[in-house]
Parts: sequence; structure tokens; C-alpha cells
Amino acid sequence: MSGEPGRLRTFGEREVYGSPELWVGQVDVELPDGERVWEHVVRLHQVAVMALMDGQDRVLLVWRHRFLADRWGWELPGGLVDEGEDAGEAAVRVVEDAAGYRPGRVERLITFQPMGETVDCEHAVFVGREPERVGGPVEVARVDWVPLGSVPQLITEEQIWSAATLVALMRLLTLDGPAVSA
Repeated sequence: MSGEPGRLRTFGEREVYGSPELWVGQVDVELPDGERVWEHVVRLHQVAVMALMDGQDRVLLVWRHRFLADRWGWELPGGLVDEGEDAGEAAVRVVEDAAGYRPGRVERLITFQPMGETVDCEHAVFVGREPERVGGPVEVARVDWVPLGSVPQLITEEQIWSAATLVALMRLLTLDGPAVSA
């Protein structure tokens, strides 16, 4: 809808760096007052995240170190969606690769953009149910089934701090009744 008050117009872009999974560049943007500026932008492939639930209102979390923040924390398994791959299939793949579990049923929970102003990287979050153990953890230091009710305390203690995990778990916590454990 052009002509909306506050709508920013774009006139082109220039690449600073590109790879199959990542594009970093600048976009020529006209601000509402008419001024034009070059905004830095990062584009990534879509990310798929899996909140795997068992029949006891517990969610599978992985304990990981993130080198960029130089910090440990609990996360939901997630990763980039491969070219041509369905996001739901990717979510199943990443939970199996990272934690050694495969869900029997999968449903979409929420989709969001973590930094809509400068980073274009849609996150698709899925809930998996009826987990089946298919191997051991491969990509993480530790895997644990965490009661959903203990998640707010882990957030308060900053043991859960990554955006995708926070958004997904807070959405799960706001669902009414059997939708969480169904």
C-alpha cells in the first residue's frame, strides 16, 4: 500500500557480501520526510525451530554455547532451512540432528521476524509431539526434558536468552489448556 503515512520506500540495493545462506548489503531507503539513506541489511535463509513436547508437559531443550555472545544457555533445536526444503521438514531434521529425537506429529506454532528493521530472517516455529528417540545428541553439550512450568524461572535466571527460544516458549506458555500437551 503505497502512500501510507510513515511508509518507507526503497530504490535499490548493493551487496557487500553474499553466500548461498547469507546476504549482507545496503538498501537505498527514502524516509517519511523525503531524506534518502543507505540502511545496512542482512538476509538469511528461513530458520526452523522445534519445540518438542512429551506427554508430561515437558519440552526438550538443548544446552549450548554460543561463541558470538560467549555464553551458555538452554535453547530449542533450530537451524537454517535448506534450499528447496519445507520448514516443517527442516524442524524435524534439526531436532533429530541436534538432540537425537524425532517427533511423531508436527504442527506450526508461530512465525516471526526477530529483527525486522535490519535482519530479514523469518523464523518458523513448530511443536512436535510423540517424541521417539532415534540417536544421541550430536551437536549439543546436553539435552534435557524441562517442565514447561519451570521455563519462566529459567528466563528470569537468563538461562534461556536466545530470541527464537524465548518467543516459542512464551507462545507455548500462553496457549490454553490441552493445546500445549495435546
